[in-house]
Amino acid sequence: MNLENAQVQMRKGILEYCILQIISRGEVYASEILEELLNAKIMVVEGTLYPLLTRLKNAELLDYSWKESTSGPPRKYYLLTERGQKFLLGLNETWVDLSESVNAIVNKKA
Repeated sequence: MNLENAQVQMRKGILEYCILQIISRGEVYASEILEELLNAKIMVVEGTLYPLLTRLKNAELLDYSWKESTSGPPRKYYLLTERGQKFLLGLNETWVDLSESVNAIVNKKA
């Protein structure tokens, strides 16, 4: 088994959740999402992010609006829909339960 592949799979498993968390704080531009993910050491490239944002939009979890930019063409800013907010609340509950369960296993003394 390859450690690097396992690490990538673990990160992919929480990518949607992290993206929804970032967007939940307010309108955000895709490059800002990428920057925050990279700063958190969740390695993702544009080729992964944009299809995921499209999938989340098609699932009606987020929407976007175009805004003029002072440094180039208009930018697409993402925000959560009401459905996306409810979905994220469910994911938050799952994350708390899951992280508590994993921590209980990881921190258990032999």
